[in-house]
Amino acid sequence: MKILLTAVNAKYIHSNLAVYSLKAYVEAHFGEERKGEGGQVQNKDGPSCSIEIAEYTINQPLEQILMDLYRRKPDVLCFSCYLWNITYVEQLVIEIHKVLPETEIWLGGPEVSWNAEDVLVRLPQVRGVMRGEGEETFLELVQLYTRWKPEEGVQRSEQTRTGTVVFCGNGKTAFIKELEMIQGITFRSRIPKATMEEYRDTEDFEIICCPDRPVMKDLNAIPFVYQHMEEFEHKIIYYESGRGCPFSCSYCLSSIDKCLRFRDLDLVKKELQFFIDHRVPQVKFVDRTFNCKHDHAMEIWRYLAEHDEGVTNFHFEVAADLLNEEELELIASMRQGLIQLEIGIQSTNEQTIREIRRTMKFEKVEEIVKRIQKPGNVHQHLDLIAGLPYEDYESFRRSFCDVYALKPEQLQLGFLKVLKGSYMEEKAEAYELLYQERPPFEVLSTKWMSYGEVICLKGVEEMVEVYYNSGQFRNTLELLERESADPFSMFEALRDYYKENGLAQISHSRIRRYEIMAEFIRWYPQAERGFLKALADNAEQRLERYRESLTYDLYLRENVKNRPEFAGESTVDKKTAAAFYEREEKERCYLSGYEQYDKRQMRKMTHLERIRGRLLLFDYQNRNPLTNQACVIDIGV
Repeated sequence: MKILLTAVNAKYIHSNLAVYSLKAYVEAHFGEERKGEGGQVQNKDGPSCSIEIAEYTINQPLEQILMDLYRRKPDVLCFSCYLWNITYVEQLVIEIHKVLPETEIWLGGPEVSWNAEDVLVRLPQVRGVMRGEGEETFLELVQLYTRWKPEEGVQRSEQTRTGTVVFCGNGKTAFIKELEMIQGITFRSRIPKATMEEYRDTEDFEIICCPDRPVMKDLNAIPFVYQHMEEFEHKIIYYESGRGCPFSCSYCLSSIDKCLRFRDLDLVKKELQFFIDHRVPQVKFVDRTFNCKHDHAMEIWRYLAEHDEGVTNFHFEVAADLLNEEELELIASMRQGLIQLEIGIQSTNEQTIREIRRTMKFEKVEEIVKRIQKPGNVHQHLDLIAGLPYEDYESFRRSFCDVYALKPEQLQLGFLKVLKGSYMEEKAEAYELLYQERPPFEVLSTKWMSYGEVICLKGVEEMVEVYYNSGQFRNTLELLERESADPFSMFEALRDYYKENGLAQISHSRIRRYEIMAEFIRWYPQAERGFLKALADNAEQRLERYRESLTYDLYLRENVKNRPEFAGESTVDKKTAAAFYEREEKERCYLSGYEQYDKRQMRKMTHLERIRGRLLLFDYQNRNPLTNQACVIDIGV
């Protein structure tokens, strides 16, 4: 028996923690004896199976994945389904059934758990859906499939949870009877072997919904999946120390699981030490609201601070208003770049916050974010959601400006996604909420915001991503803010400039983005916009100030040797530069960590620029871990 767990990720650098957890759980709990060779597990009574993992991305041609699945020829094929891949997975299911009609297909994951019956009606090729947490459910399915295939003709008796059950008749009937005993699945009694038309005209099947499976109480039973780090080279590492969420946000499915459970802290520390020892660049905790249990969060953060070796970064999603004094003091003491925090603000409109069942007070969040920001050691990622109830275009403008004023390293402007099974879906009619019928079920309009306004916000989102979240234009944006009524208006102007000049929906290079910004700066004051403030300086002085700022931003991130046109002629003559590097080779005054390099190598690895009369040295070997900006050393006049 060969079982294939399949993940179709959004990007190559992503990995799917779910399929690795399922595989590891079965290998640990399948039977008293198990084989380690070839990925096989063996029951104490003899039957065995091979469990493999296949990871792809939605950017691969579907035919390429189809061919690979066919070559693997699994007896049971399982797909992990999410918002970003469900359309792709459904196409694969339809096609793979044509070429592997005997293969049993199962789906699992958040995108199929809450509408499993609809999924089976839509996809007659699928045997069933694993709903909710999958480890225990998948284990029982593996045990069943290793005992027999659905079409085997046998008569047997089995000892089950409810006593001894005798299965008579053909194998298909007995197989279905056993499936009915597995909690947490929805399945069909028959899979079509011929055409879909024949199947639709046949009544010899039914969809059976088994009772929900209680949540797993003991998360320690899930093995650590990263024993072989070579399998995850160049991939983001995801880690889970707890499950469940105490909040009830109406747009989120995490709120459905109210049962908070955590892995044993000694076990968590051992696993985190593994990441530290292997010098993993980044570990992303997938815990929902990591700091909802103070003692748990403190113990982990304290351990990371005490055992940090200066390499691994740990990402956490937190509720800022829950952070207390003890946690804030510990965070402030951490090494720069040890942790980064993602904080979902979503809106600063109090009526909106109440309506989506959140308890956040923005004034408190604002205070905490500024407190975290002050030591300059933690990357902060703040989130907003457009399309929420009671948030119109002007209200969203205010929310944006409120959050932008906090100057996080990342500001994500997202759009409401109406998830199946969420409370937001129930309220769609009351909110006059229109959204896409296909994944990701994104908002089109609401009672408070038109589709045209949503389109406008899409343009603002793109400009925020390119010019703010890239971190490449921070100093230039600060100058532009002074010429604008508010930051949101500034990004609106950028959006309109792109649209009017045919620049939107084009993949521009990084250097081209700087050039476009230079062009925009020249255009900006001439635009007929009521929100622009009067410019105090004359045009020539203004453009020189922007030229210096944009050049400074460029060299903070890019060690370009071909000087772009907007930067003008080099501000440091060859004689001055040669003298500096010759002196640095002898005296080693400024460049730490360059001792093994000679003057020519140092010149290639750094950059000299004169800004406002000061000679600045850009050191690209030593970058800020939060912003990735080069270290800048003021050499003097």
